[in-house]
Amino acid sequence: MSSGIRHRSTPATKRPYSTGHFELSIDGHVSTAYLKSVDGGNIKGQTIEEAMGGTNARIKHMSGFDIEPMTIDFGISGAGDVLKWIQSSWDRDWGRRSGQITHGNFEFTSTFEHEFRDALIMETTFPTLDGASKEAAYLKLKIQPEVVIFKKGSGRSISANLGSKQKSWMPSAFRLYLDDLDELKYTNKIEGFSIKQGVKKLKTGEERFAEIEPTKIEYPNLVGTIALEYADKLQIWAEKVLKKGWADPKAQKTGRLEFLDPTRTKVLFQINLFEVGLHDFKILQSTANADQIKRAKFDLHVGQMKLDGKSLGLE
Repeated sequence: MSSGIRHRSTPATKRPYSTGHFELSIDGHVSTAYLKSVDGGNIKGQTIEEAMGGTNARIKHMSGFDIEPMTIDFGISGAGDVLKWIQSSWDRDWGRRSGQITHGNFEFTSTFEHEFRDALIMETTFPTLDGASKEAAYLKLKIQPEVVIFKKGSGRSISANLGSKQKSWMPSAFRLYLDDLDELKYTNKIEGFSIKQGVKKLKTGEERFAEIEPTKIEYPNLVGTIALEYADKLQIWAEKVLKKGWADPKAQKTGRLEFLDPTRTKVLFQINLFEVGLHDFKILQSTANADQIKRAKFDLHVGQMKLDGKSLGLE
């Protein structure tokens, strides 16, 4: 295993690495998804300090080594293998995946390869969904590898995916549904949220790096805003739950958060929501003479989420 890079003088004829040219493969399958950024997955030393001799001199030395998590920002178009990995992890089917980030130069030739093995998902982050946004949307995936390997590139060509299809997923195209609360489809904004998955590191014997094991899943609250004129049923639910004290599971609902194509006519994929309860509901601050739509803010706790989307190859 190579754990570092030796720096040498570079002849002028060599083409430098490019920070914007890289390719992702999972279990041997090259993803055609547009990669916005990759970071981490490096080896970090753990240093301790000890006192020595009668003069109390202090010395430092390495006590162990750790592999940092790796984060990948990517578009959903062409990311079926990654999305299936996320889907199975949410279902507590703790699949480990191995793969590689291949970095290229300006000619899209492989110059450096960052391999990871037996990785577990730690966190999946969805962007803020805003009806006024005009940007493309990306998922952020944080994974914890058990092994990483750095090596010189093979010189092969890498895919020059510039993300033209990625524009099919935009944070402005979404729809929220809950039982008996059809007005929630008029929700104009949902704050970004992350599904976190615990990973425990276990030091065993003489192994330099820790083994990793999955532990738990933490589903986030969904926090959003909606025009007050569409919040009548939401207010009734808040009255029953927050004021009159309706108890779970009677007060809980099921639903889904749909991610749409730019025409708003096709569902690209969705998150199915279970055991949804109302944590908070309030009218947003009013300002004198302000020319803006009056809105309400809601905070929903979610007991379980499932990823679904046949158009992306999900079952």
